[in-house]
Amino acid sequence: MVAKLDYIIVGSGINSLVCAGLLAKKGRRVAILERETVAGGCIKSGEVTLPGFNHDLMSGYYPDFLASPAYSELGAELGEHGLEFLNTEYPSGVILPDGRYFILTTDRATNIDALNAISAGDGDLFGEDMDEFGANAHISFGLLGNELISYSVAKLLFGELRKKGLIGLTGFFGKAAQSARGWLAQYESEEARACFAPWVLHAGMDIDGAMSGYMGRVFAFALETVGMPVVKGGSENLVKAFQSMLKRYDCDVLTNVDVESIELKNGLAVGVRCREGRRFAARKGVICNVPPPYLYGEKGLLPRAAAPDEIQKQSAAYKFGRGNMIVHLALPQKPNWPHADLTKAAMLHIGDGLAQTTQSLTDAKNGYLPKRATIAVGQKAAVDPSRVPEGRFSLWLQLHEIPRKLKGDAAGVIDGSSGWTDAVKNQYADRIISQLSEYAPGLEEIILGRNVYAPPDLERLNKNLVGGDPYSGANTLDQFLLWRPLRGTRGHRTPVKNVFHIGASTHPGPGLGGGSGYLVGKQLK
Repeated sequence: MVAKLDYIIVGSGINSLVCAGLLAKKGRRVAILERETVAGGCIKSGEVTLPGFNHDLMSGYYPDFLASPAYSELGAELGEHGLEFLNTEYPSGVILPDGRYFILTTDRATNIDALNAISAGDGDLFGEDMDEFGANAHISFGLLGNELISYSVAKLLFGELRKKGLIGLTGFFGKAAQSARGWLAQYESEEARACFAPWVLHAGMDIDGAMSGYMGRVFAFALETVGMPVVKGGSENLVKAFQSMLKRYDCDVLTNVDVESIELKNGLAVGVRCREGRRFAARKGVICNVPPPYLYGEKGLLPRAAAPDEIQKQSAAYKFGRGNMIVHLALPQKPNWPHADLTKAAMLHIGDGLAQTTQSLTDAKNGYLPKRATIAVGQKAAVDPSRVPEGRFSLWLQLHEIPRKLKGDAAGVIDGSSGWTDAVKNQYADRIISQLSEYAPGLEEIILGRNVYAPPDLERLNKNLVGGDPYSGANTLDQFLLWRPLRGTRGHRTPVKNVFHIGASTHPGPGLGGGSGYLVGKQLK
């Protein structure tokens, strides 16, 4: 039995790191236990194409983190341990098939003027939309940044009820329930719709899903306010900064430690047992950064008898979302976009418009590879040139319209009947690069190296990405806010005393803000 700790955290993603940092600053002895050889969860970097090209393998943009209370509290100290963010005034943009484009900046007046120039009135609508969101941002971020069943949220809502009245407050929530399609219908230009619609996919939502319009506005407001920061030198440096900071407080991040079960005594969590036979004791609690099926049920860390049957049933029914694919490209130069300014944007979205995104989502949900894709094109080298050799460039392509369980190909070209094979993933990557070359002529011919991660590859990199779902659970209304992770649990507490639940599967959901880790780290003594 290893010497007793105060807290054990299972899994080493952003929420675990934030939680451990807060507890360590309170003087608590904490150990993070990670089954993989490298800590960080979805935060990993590596030269997966060619030497000298450092790619963020999965996640890699941090507007959520820079805007978070976790960064406000820990950022200065992380900076002392080497963390540095680089940012841009051009966070996002979109290119349409006929070469039309729009670049979102961090300046409200510039965005309004650009959208009005594309379609008279669209910019004014955007300005009014962001002003209204900003006026109510304290409600939005108050709900996303607190335990929903809590005195602080009750106080917030009561204050808003007094200020707005019942009709005004219910009207706010009525608009928040709007789908992205409903929200974007107000814009006349395809540029505006195509710019903001794909961001909904980054929240694990659908264009027609309830509250997807609300999350679209969250993204638009955050991008304009915070930009699209990246970690200088690669996202792995964020993890290294946390590890260094935790070491200062005599806390550990241990890798190659695969936790098999939580040990209970008289219904109280007292430690964990690992597959290699090691045991770790915890005086105050065990904090688990896993999806519900890995906490409860037959595959769960808790003994089956530890949680009520209803919780077990809800956990077994927990829904995972679409898969993802990530393609890394090493390039000798910047892509030949239709306008030079597009090379400045941290992330572009490429696609044929809102109708195509809707069709591609339907194909993916039915188990088919889409004919055409909505492609998120990350240009991190535009923000941080140190990631590539001098004069070179790289792209990070994220595809959200990907089936977790593959049945076939909507185009009838790729044989997907055997599921995700290396041949299938590379053929689909060829299709994506061919589509991308329509927007950046000559791209196919200049690629120096590439790496493709299909859903099974992503799950191998991080067990929590079940079926390649990067958001650890569908962000549908029944698994959002009060009902995330499960209807029968309260916040981040579990039915077992001293066992706490954090991660993308829990409130406030996916993202790199460290929200659930912050909430639990602040609550615990």
